Amino acid sequence: MGGLASRSTGFTMMSMLFILVALAAMGVALASLSQRQQLGSAGELATAKAYQASLAGLEWGSFQILRTAGQPACFAAKNIALPDQLSDFTVTVTCTRTPGAGTVNDGDTQLAFYVLVATACNIPAAGACPNGATTEPAYAERQLSRTLSK
Repeated sequence: MGGLASRSTGFTMMSMLFILVALAAMGVALASLSQRQQLGSAGELATAKAYQASLAGLEWGSFQILRTAGQPACFAAKNIALPDQLSDFTVTVTCTRTPGAGTVNDGDTQLAFYVLVATACNIPAAGACPNGATTEPAYAERQLSRTLSK
């Protein structure tokens, strides 16, 4: 009879060991899933902030062009550090004027066209965006453009 009791104990021990291994595997899988969800949420937030930062850059560039009388020359590329909630982003705003000098006639109206490009990123290269050299998984970038006529 002693042999039967030890076989039963051995079977119970193997069952418990299997259950412990299965529970540990489920715990690791849930932790990994949770981490991926948190990284995904952080990435979505960074992308939304990059959009808002580049939109702020376009507004700044538009103000520079529209506040000046006549058809001004384009401003030099500008790197802007943003305040408050967007302080972890830098925006690089560039301007291209067509024609480079003078105006284009549209009937009686003299026009110049300005293409503004605002690129926002959270890991700038030498203070400017975009950063093509980064391999950081947390890197977020957004580029918006706008055409103005004046």
